[in-house]
Amino acid sequence: MTTRRLALQQSAAVAALLAAAGLLPAAAQAAYNKAAFDAKNVADVLKALGAGAPVESKEVTITGPDIAENGAVVPLGAATTLAGVKKLLVLVEKNPNTLVAAFDVSDAVEPNFLTRAKLGQSSDVYAVAVTGDGKAFYAKKEVKVTLGGCGG
Repeated sequence: MTTRRLALQQSAAVAALLAAAGLLPAAAQAAYNKAAFDAKNVADVLKALGAGAPVESKEVTITGPDIAENGAVVPLGAATTLAGVKKLLVLVEKNPNTLVAAFDVSDAVEPNFLTRAKLGQSSDVYAVAVTGDGKAFYAKKEVKVTLGGCGG
């Protein structure tokens, strides 16, 4: 009789063999752009991702609180109605790592994402939509982080 433990061990072994042979689909393997995540400002993030200089657009929206009482967990949302978007980014200007989240978008995915980010201090937060031809469009919002609810 096959137990659950044995089935999991066998599944893990098969997955490891497929990964070692390079037979797992690309969607099952994490894509990581180290240069983009290590970038220290908005321009460097976009350059690392192959995007041009960003242009402000009313078709890109960023949502989040005006004042975040706890900078450790700040809810942020990014969305766009632009056609041909391939990536939707959430950037925090004054964070040690500017790139907070990068979402790959296809025609089958509605470009509307919610996430949570850690903000060390009050900062401008950007939602950037990058199209297939490398054009970047953004929306910006200032989020103030308070320390203990006393203002910051």
